Amino acid sequence: MYQTNYHRASSVDEAVRMISGTSEGKYVSGGMTLIPTMKQRLAAPSDLVDLRHIPAMQGIKIDGHKVTIGAATPHAEVAASVALRAVCPAICDLAGMIGDPHVRHMGTIGGSIANNDPAADYPSSMLALNARITTNKREIPADDFFTGLFETALEDGELVIAISFEVPEKAGYSKFPNPASRYAMTGVFVAKGADGVRVAVTGAGSNGVFREKTMETVLSANWSSGSVAGVDVNPAGLMSDLHASAEYRANLIKVMAKRAVAEAG
Repeated sequence: MYQTNYHRASSVDEAVRMISGTSEGKYVSGGMTLIPTMKQRLAAPSDLVDLRHIPAMQGIKIDGHKVTIGAATPHAEVAASVALRAVCPAICDLAGMIGDPHVRHMGTIGGSIANNDPAADYPSSMLALNARITTNKREIPADDFFTGLFETALEDGELVIAISFEVPEKAGYSKFPNPASRYAMTGVFVAKGADGVRVAVTGAGSNGVFREKTMETVLSANWSSGSVAGVDVNPAGLMSDLHASAEYRANLIKVMAKRAVAEAG
């Protein structure tokens, strides 16, 4: 790796101050994407600001029907949370499917959504749950947060502090994982709540995570696995690579959606 300077922040304000004084600084929490990228010399940040020791960015809070998860909360903690499973088991199941135990104990929800990998699991849950992403500057609706492949609405130096969402009436997630990386070749998160039905797809879109509006319509009329069986998913705009063609992914969207609805009950 190239030479870099390490900084350990103890508060959000301190982290933002530290990054503002660097030429090409990067925030790092679990480092599941950034560190391997640095090892391959594809990234060379001048400074790394460690977020793992900021209490305000950690933990899971449930206040009535509102769930708040700190951005530095690791996947393993989300997967194992009894309180969270009692109100939204789908997001616990999703967290438990990410990578391997090492990734789940190091990787964080904030890092996942800020990186916005097109095959990551969490972005689909954020869209389907109509989550809001809180930063040190503002609150961003999930619909506005994810803007493209590895792209988000975050500005330079802006830091994700937490995500929050209302407890859904029903929710489920199902994915077809790559057998090596466990990334989603196609994953579908479905949720039914006060604002209606939302269906989000990851691992399949050529422009990253997206909502499947036709499935939202049919599930709003009839919440059942059978209702999505008749939906024709257009392969245009889907990824086609060595793992699967766009047509295959179109079929996977339908299959994973049926399984997700069945999981939701």
